[in-house]
Amino acid sequence: MSNEQNKSRPLLVVLSAPSGAGKTTLATALLGKRSNLVRSVSCTTRKPRGSEADGTDYYFVSDTQFEARMAAGDFLEHAEVHGNRYGTLRKTVEDALRKNLSLLLVIDVQGAAQVRDHARKMKPQDVIRQGLVDIFVKPPSLEVLQERLEKRGEDSAETIEKRLKNAMEEMGRAKDFKYVIVNENLSEAVRELERILDHEAQKTK
Repeated sequence: MSNEQNKSRPLLVVLSAPSGAGKTTLATALLGKRSNLVRSVSCTTRKPRGSEADGTDYYFVSDTQFEARMAAGDFLEHAEVHGNRYGTLRKTVEDALRKNLSLLLVIDVQGAAQVRDHARKMKPQDVIRQGLVDIFVKPPSLEVLQERLEKRGEDSAETIEKRLKNAMEEMGRAKDFKYVIVNENLSEAVRELERILDHEAQKTK
């Protein structure tokens, strides 16, 4: 793997999924297997959950700070999800790719669409356009997704119902992504992600 990674081009890996589909768990497993892949730290206006730390999991900012970043054009993508704002700083992405590091963005389908739109408008030689690989993660079924959300124990019944409704809409947009995988078995899903990244890293544009 290491020889392949040394010869590979840096990728901007966009990983999206409905809430509870396991994208965070998949991302953590993938990062542990690939030394040349780093996780992008996004800005968010939501409050930290559990042991989440500022600067490690997210940059936790106020609405005012977020709006100032938006006005300055600092975001590659930004979206409002479940009443909170999330955004990826363009500089974060460009700096990593120029260091020949692949970057993993774990973002909502709204954010993924913005990244694709931005990439299409960039010059062919732009590091972001060259490296973009977008992947959608589906749960095996909505019933399984509901079970996962309930077991997580972080949301009210009303919030879970809202997340399931959003999940149906998000899965309808899976066709917009270059790759779609089903997260039924974690180990197999991670292997599928690795196969995709190995294939994409060896391509030239």
